[in-house]
Amino acid sequence: MRQFDLNIEKILENWETYHAIREIIANALDEQFLTSTKDVEITKQGNSWLIRDFGRGLKYTNLTQNENQEKLSNPKVIGKFGIGLKDALATFDRKEIKVLIKSKFGNITLNKTAKKGFADIITLHANISEPADPNLVGTEFIIDGVTDDDISKAKNLFLKFTGEQVLESTKAGDVVNKVGSIGKIYINGVKVAEEENFLFSYNVTQLTTAIKKSLNRERTNVGRTAYTDSVKKILLSCKSSDVAKILADDLQNINYGTQHDELSWIDVQEHSVKILNQNEKVLFVSSTDMMLHPDMIEEAKASGHQIISIPENLKDKIKGGTDLSGKPIIDISQFTTTYNDSFSFDFVAIENLTPKEREVYNLTNDILNLIDGKPRIVRDIKISTTMRKDFFSEGETVGVWFPNTGSIIILRKMLNSLKDFAGTLIHEAIHAKSGMGDISRNFEHELTVAIGQVCEKALSKK
Repeated sequence: MRQFDLNIEKILENWETYHAIREIIANALDEQFLTSTKDVEITKQGNSWLIRDFGRGLKYTNLTQNENQEKLSNPKVIGKFGIGLKDALATFDRKEIKVLIKSKFGNITLNKTAKKGFADIITLHANISEPADPNLVGTEFIIDGVTDDDISKAKNLFLKFTGEQVLESTKAGDVVNKVGSIGKIYINGVKVAEEENFLFSYNVTQLTTAIKKSLNRERTNVGRTAYTDSVKKILLSCKSSDVAKILADDLQNINYGTQHDELSWIDVQEHSVKILNQNEKVLFVSSTDMMLHPDMIEEAKASGHQIISIPENLKDKIKGGTDLSGKPIIDISQFTTTYNDSFSFDFVAIENLTPKEREVYNLTNDILNLIDGKPRIVRDIKISTTMRKDFFSEGETVGVWFPNTGSIIILRKMLNSLKDFAGTLIHEAIHAKSGMGDISRNFEHELTVAIGQVCEKALSKK
């Protein structure tokens, strides 16, 4: 038997047993990842707990404190400097827990003895003996004196063993469906912090400089400032409807001030809208929209849209925007445009009008002559039995001007009255002439001029 001085007296007195077990599990998981071998086994045999990987096998040289170039060059592993294993062994010794480490390279146990050449200094040593099984694959830790609760606490520090499911993976890390009310922050699968008001748990796999600086020896209580940018980056890389639906539900809590912390970030709010718009049939409305346009919202519901309430500042940010696939984001304005573009008119040929309707229609030119004739831009005047809704007006829509086709379309029932037909025709002709919508100074001016012309011609005949 050879003795290997670990050069440890007393360290990490704040560490509990489960912290030491965490380090053994972390090393085993790293070895599994680096060697692409089968899953780590954590089992109980009698009063002992066994932690086993199926990698290359532990050597006594792994007990030195040394930068591991293999691990340093791989950002996905947990350990880096060979400290964790020595810390774990020191904690086991302090807690009077017996450990046997077995590999094909030898068996290792622990004892305290005088440092060579310094009889007054007692340090922890590893006893290296011949392997009990030279054909053993991997490394096996046999630990006596730990409780089932110690093992459970240690395993719960790893995403792999918590039962939390990854909802979506990105280059920056994973969005995890949290179990319980507390969100957890993992780095390469190891828990480093908890968040009481997070919507998800997160596994950061792309380590930033801030995270590297904040990772302490205990891998606990890493501050939020270290991982906030990483969490944002993960969320802003998401594209799945699973994540979008959960974000959308919480998005609607903003108006009540009960949203989770991620939804306080405007860029996350905007991205939530984009992925939801891409994956679902939705209409995004503000509280103001709900008050001003109830008919439009009911129309959207009837056509199968899910109504998503969003704050006013987010409404302004997404206006005229597109989602991740390049489709327009459906807000009130876009919904109206889409509705109008998809509406089908039921046109009636002039020869199919009733004699009374045709009599009124035949006065079209006479009516337009009251305002200096038909505007040059107007190509034709059509009659339809259907008329699309004007969601921005409280009244019924009876006429519409289409500048793209140069057409004025008038609802057929307006032909029941010369007054109704003439009023609608002049109204739409002024739209064509002015090039303006209803709510504009230019339109009001042109309409005023037209009214004056009509009155002038009517009175001049007296």
